[in-house]
Amino acid sequence: MKIFLNEKEDEMLTLLEKLVNIDSGSTDKEGIDKVSNILQKEYEKLGFLVETDYQEVQGNHLVIRHKNAKNPEIMSVAHMDTVFAKGTALKRPFTIREGHAYGPGVIDMQASHVVLLYALKSLQKTERAGLENILIILTSDEEIGSPTSKDLIEEHTAGKKYALIMEPARQDGSLVTARRGAGEVMLQVTGKAAHSGIEPQAGRSAIEELAQKIIKLHKLTDHENGISVNVGVIKGGNTVNTIAPSAVAYVDLRISKMEQAEWLENKIKEICAVPDVKGTTIKVTGGIERPPMVKNEQTIALLNVIKSIGDELGIEIKDMATGGGSDASFTSAMGVATIDGLGPIGGNAHSEDEYLEVESLVERTNLLAHIIHRLTIEKE
Repeated sequence: MKIFLNEKEDEMLTLLEKLVNIDSGSTDKEGIDKVSNILQKEYEKLGFLVETDYQEVQGNHLVIRHKNAKNPEIMSVAHMDTVFAKGTALKRPFTIREGHAYGPGVIDMQASHVVLLYALKSLQKTERAGLENILIILTSDEEIGSPTSKDLIEEHTAGKKYALIMEPARQDGSLVTARRGAGEVMLQVTGKAAHSGIEPQAGRSAIEELAQKIIKLHKLTDHENGISVNVGVIKGGNTVNTIAPSAVAYVDLRISKMEQAEWLENKIKEICAVPDVKGTTIKVTGGIERPPMVKNEQTIALLNVIKSIGDELGIEIKDMATGGGSDASFTSAMGVATIDGLGPIGGNAHSEDEYLEVESLVERTNLLAHIIHRLTIEKE
């Protein structure tokens, strides 16, 4: 398979360039659907059937399986959306410099689509088992918490034995075997407007109330136990000489154990139930959206299989935990052996300096192909 992939490296990079140069931010349905149409045609060439899960607002999701597949044990999940605004691809198109490829979404995670597709192409070319044992879900909203794809992922996770999640490998090449759970809460504070010079006593400052709550919320952070609360965005007020009648805060939540979710959500509600500024009120919405991905016995067993394959291929397989979220949390929470970070190596995701290590493209494609094959023949 490695020989075939080495011969196809330029072709892989050509496809990657095409994907990166399409704006596909999470709110850009048109762009995401362009990406999905390209990928759909590629999978259909391989003899796969593609079912479209149509979305009115978000980009469409794809469910992909081989035409001869019966009960595939492996599922793989990859997202087509990026975090970049429309027009970014024109400003920063795909480029390669000194062994690194750059461009919006190049590592998170357009390169992973190339890896997954060509892993299957290499299995087909070398006539190795695996094509009929995998179900693929390509989603359009992972970067905003998977609101429309979560149910789809969970539906197709049922009955699977393995989940291979195509987020990029870490900068040192590590796979991901644990992630913190994540969510977001919005606080909407209502106060009462008044002129700050003429009758400030008649007002009730929503900003002051929000400030009091921010201090209390941040005190819920417990790094030792893997809990963090971060008020990342605040908005409020009308004019500088008006007591603020409204204010809003967006709060990021992270947990390490699912049982922490209920405790944290209840503490937030408790804090916001009693106003610090008399006459103000707070509405709290949201909560934990992604459960933690836990490194359990099933995941460790799958990791050991991948390590043995890495040894055969001369690739040192390391793993790590990370605080970032991904769709791996959904498959892991359903008790399926889950390994994340199976994409190529790169770094600086979500920034102008996002990059792919080009030489890792073939290496990680070859690794993935061998993983799919090994898990299939062990089934037989």
